[in-house]
Amino acid sequence: MSAASGEQGVAGRRNWRLISAAIAAAVLAVFIAANAHFIYVAFSSQPDCVAHAKEATDGGALRAAESSC
Repeated sequence: MSAASGEQGVAGRRNWRLISAAIAAAVLAVFIAANAHFIYVAFSSQPDCVAHAKEATDGGALRAAESSC
């Protein structure tokens, strides 16, 4: 084994560390951005009122637990 191949091995390991750190940082950035988008949409959207049964019935119709309309 020559000195040049030993130096190339160390540089190769550094490159793989840099590449894996960059991939991990990119994945983390996408994860944080997606969650930030979900939080933004959750707070900025307000669903419209929909027709639902206001009183409890025996017919099996679903109704809202608490109406916001």
